[in-house]
Amino acid sequence: MGSVLIAYSGGVDSTFLLKAAQEELGNKVIAVTVKSEISHFNEMAIAKKIAKKFKVKHLINEIKILSNKEFVNNPPERCYICKREIFIRISEMAKKLNLTFVADGSNYDDLSDYRPGMKAVRELEIRSPLQEALLSKEDIRLLSKEMDLPTWNKPSNSCLATRIPYGDNITLEKLKRIEKAEGLFHDLGIEQVRVRCHNKLAKIEVIEKDLFLLMEDDLRKKIISKLKQLGFIYITLDLQGYRTGSMNEELTEKARTD
Repeated sequence: MGSVLIAYSGGVDSTFLLKAAQEELGNKVIAVTVKSEISHFNEMAIAKKIAKKFKVKHLINEIKILSNKEFVNNPPERCYICKREIFIRISEMAKKLNLTFVADGSNYDDLSDYRPGMKAVRELEIRSPLQEALLSKEDIRLLSKEMDLPTWNKPSNSCLATRIPYGDNITLEKLKRIEKAEGLFHDLGIEQVRVRCHNKLAKIEVIEKDLFLLMEDDLRKKIISKLKQLGFIYITLDLQGYRTGSMNEELTEKARTD
């Protein structure tokens, strides 16, 4: 590829990609992390720390995605709208930096889920080397562990907007409420969690081993109290537990019945 600007989130996939690119291309690799209203504040700090450790030049590109009314309306193609705006901006950066390609950390598993953002990636000719190499998330975790990367067992994450059901307007207040709510669980040592925001109802998703933990009386009462302080009125625990793309299940069911 010669030279590349990598869309870097600090997650499992993009960290593995960044390290592989740095080993292959040296200083012809630059990382860029997008900062927006839907970004996790702590993820930005992680990305900065890792890029510094890898000795890779790291840039921050700030985007006010909530100024895009189409995105705020939260249609099923929300991810496409967002990704297109982000990658247009990153592609412009690559040209100014005289870098040949823009690459992202999409993996082979992403092809099996509803990922409208992939359409924007294809339209703008963004390279997805991990996908091209047919590497699954499990492959990437195993390889990352072999390479002693700090992200090999990092919980999966996604932008805060994915916690809001399609059709419900995305607001800064909702995003902040979600981020603070999930931060509460992280402080309790529960790393893999989603707090889905159905207006004033919080639907909590955690992995199976943590379902029983959350039912302990003292902890349950503490969580209820904290989430009500954040503005949620109804607090629910999803008995199906955490799963990737649970907000897409409604679309899948609709397509099946149609």
